[in-house]
Amino acid sequence: MTSLLDQSALTTLAESLVSAARKAGADAADAVAVRSVSVAVEVRDGAVEESERSESDDLGLRVFVGRRQAVVSTNDITGTAPSVLAERAVAMARVAPEDPYAGLADAERLAHQFPDLDLVDPEIPAVAHLEKLAREAEQAGLAVKGVSKSGGASASAGIGGMVLATSHGFSGAYVGSRHSLSMMAIAGDGTAMERDYEFSSKTHAADLDAPAHVGKVAGERAVKRVNPRKVSTRKVPVIFDPRVAGSLIGHLASAANGSAIARKTSFLREKMGERIFAPGIRIIDDPLIRRGQRSHPFDGEGVSGKRLALVEDGVLKSWFLDSATGRELGMPSTGHAQRGVSSPPSPAPSNLHLDAGSITPDALITETGEGLYVTDLIGMGVNLVTGDYSRGIAGFWIENGALSYPVSEVTIAGHLSDMFRSLTPANDLVFRYGTNSPTVRVEGLTIAGQ
Repeated sequence: MTSLLDQSALTTLAESLVSAARKAGADAADAVAVRSVSVAVEVRDGAVEESERSESDDLGLRVFVGRRQAVVSTNDITGTAPSVLAERAVAMARVAPEDPYAGLADAERLAHQFPDLDLVDPEIPAVAHLEKLAREAEQAGLAVKGVSKSGGASASAGIGGMVLATSHGFSGAYVGSRHSLSMMAIAGDGTAMERDYEFSSKTHAADLDAPAHVGKVAGERAVKRVNPRKVSTRKVPVIFDPRVAGSLIGHLASAANGSAIARKTSFLREKMGERIFAPGIRIIDDPLIRRGQRSHPFDGEGVSGKRLALVEDGVLKSWFLDSATGRELGMPSTGHAQRGVSSPPSPAPSNLHLDAGSITPDALITETGEGLYVTDLIGMGVNLVTGDYSRGIAGFWIENGALSYPVSEVTIAGHLSDMFRSLTPANDLVFRYGTNSPTVRVEGLTIAGQ
């Protein structure tokens, strides 16, 4: 296990690649090495259906010749000489088109201190232990009255890390772990069967939900969805359960991505500094959360991570930027470069969340009176160029201020600008995913039903 956490050999290799690139004629270069080790087990009806283990070390080199850049990658880290990769990359860069915004991150924005974010659980569980967790979750789901069969349960664990070295003096590495557990339950019979799920994912195994809890919640959710009805077409308030409410914040993040702004393919491109949510709404991105799902001490270009207010008091305050999109937009990088080994960096959020409001979810439902409570979203009908929003849903009808009966085969539609302005958050924010949100209510969405 110690060898998985020791990045020194990969660091040396990345630094040698950068040095080889300069010798081959590159004006600047950076190299990234990505390590991953994972184990996963899936069970169904008490028997192991699939068990797998994977290990990989991948290496990528990006070189610049003037404003021309090229990227090469390999997973053969011992059999390919650094000079061979470097010469190939420089030859490619010399015939690539010029990009006036290409280049390494500005040196003054590079990270020099790497905070301890407690991202590593050093133990990868044995396969037998993962089987035990998955079986316990499945048994708990099947024990729920009304559950007719299992859709399977799974448990997994892994460790992954990144090394980055650049020709202007940056060298850094970090490692993180991930543990997860899930179960899918099926309720009902024949053509009236419904399914639902629950999962838990954490950087440390000790923080996972208990298998019995995961299975029980999955079973109870499936049973509640049996015998759904359709509802008639109308406009009503729609409440999004926390497990789907984060998708609205994800759409905001995609529309506020510097690449989309630079390409003029975002409905938010003229909205910087404008109020797009109600007063008091705040949306934060923070790559430095301890044990966070997407935490990292530096981004894919070596820029320091820092807390960013994307929306403050309802006002759009920033884009997500890497160095190239920042230069194109005349702004500094926000430290949100994300990359793999085979492509240049691009902007992406880290740990993103909508701050909690002051009202409880029950009170939000009660004061809604009549409307729709969404627990599952279907399809990808979101146009980030125009802001038009249309998704299939499953959930529950709200009647007389309470959840009444399950509904399905329903589509909700609106415009993201209107949805953001009318959004009301509840007070039940829990950090479970990479993008987190409390329960939220959105006013006046169109329901297309029967």
